[in-house]
Amino acid sequence: MQTLKQTIQQAQENKTALGHFNIANLEMLKGVFLAVQEKSKSTGASIPVIIGLSESERKYIGAKQAVAFIKNLRTETDYPIFINADHCHSHASALEAAEAGFDALVIDNSKFSLAENIAATKKTVSQIKENYPDILTEGEIGFIGGSSKLLDEIPANAKITDEQMTTPEEAAKFVRETGVDLLAPAVGNLHGVLKSSPNPCLNISRIKELAAVVATPLVLHGGSGISDDDIKEAVAAGMAVVHISTDLRVAYRSALQELSGNFFQNNPDEFAPYKIMEPVITAVQKAVAKKLNLFS
Repeated sequence: MQTLKQTIQQAQENKTALGHFNIANLEMLKGVFLAVQEKSKSTGASIPVIIGLSESERKYIGAKQAVAFIKNLRTETDYPIFINADHCHSHASALEAAEAGFDALVIDNSKFSLAENIAATKKTVSQIKENYPDILTEGEIGFIGGSSKLLDEIPANAKITDEQMTTPEEAAKFVRETGVDLLAPAVGNLHGVLKSSPNPCLNISRIKELAAVVATPLVLHGGSGISDDDIKEAVAAGMAVVHISTDLRVAYRSALQELSGNFFQNNPDEFAPYKIMEPVITAVQKAVAKKLNLFS
């Protein structure tokens, strides 16, 4: 089986993308895994997938427990499923994730100035590479908001205008000085989904410019609120990994609401949790399946 690094590099070369789906519990993981397995059956080839856990999600599930579960699943099924420690907001958080055995981790210093971001990210990357050379490191440049939820408005400090987006010069400098394996730039994307209007459009031309000057694979964060056409164009322009979180949470919550309204009334004698939660798993599976169709 290919390593995660090899898998992402292949996606980059083929102008396709790996789906990165955040989970918070077993039901979400089952939904993701069922979707990629179903997609693999239809294509005749295994569709690699990355499971992401934010700091809060790692705290809820347990970092080492999540790693053990995913790696055991990978071994038992011989399936290319990987695990990423999403948004490590401190040096200590990144080291904790590395020690737990994640395949990759995101070093998120994007709220800082470029110089501060480079200095902090370089420090963490250096220590990770020295002690955990097989773990991929990802850096973020350009703050795009910090929460996978439904938003009333765009955060005031989110970098979504052309003037605020990551420039080719900034990207090249960041990669050169930090040594990251992956780069998540600000290209009009936004964490979370706006309630009353579509999320801003991506700057596809900027993505092409970044891909032309940076050999490091690019990662698109905030994929939930982006239109299908924009995601397709972003992948074709050079995004090798696409992060999805909020859409899965919305699907999960909507299915739970339907359960409380219909399932319990229609199934008053059902008490087995794994049967009760089947509609939730199916809802997540459908949300993931829709996204997978956009990545290749």
